[in-house]
Amino acid sequence: MASAARTWLIVVAAVAVGAAVLATVALALRNGDDGMIPDRIQPGAQAPPAAPAQPAAPSAQCPAAVPGCRAVSGRIIYVEAVDPDGDGDAHFVLADTDSVTGPGITVVDVPPRLRPNPLPGVGNHLSAAGSVATGSYGQRQVEAVALGG
Repeated sequence: MASAARTWLIVVAAVAVGAAVLATVALALRNGDDGMIPDRIQPGAQAPPAAPAQPAAPSAQCPAAVPGCRAVSGRIIYVEAVDPDGDGDAHFVLADTDSVTGPGITVVDVPPRLRPNPLPGVGNHLSAAGSVATGSYGQRQVEAVALGG
């Protein structure tokens, strides 16, 4: 019984490899200059028109009335959109050089009144300003009083 199952697996694998080889050969032999070389390096290809650049949102600034304020800025690597304690704030983890929470990362706690709608996602840039406080897990984080792009 085991040898029959093994033979069946070998046949299925051989058919799959054969289909992949045939698809590769068919793509390589099709007519025309398009498809195999990306348009950005293909001779004679027209580049698509560039989308107009969106102006970057200004960076968050520390208000004078906030003692010990820190301004941080970086790429979002994690978003906690649904707050477990239910108070409606959002948490972002930034990859940044300010390193408030740990080496290369800063956690930002955004209260409901500053919560962006829609929330920026992973890969977007965010800046925040606020005092540094201890979070619910004992981590140092920025309690945002201002947000920027």
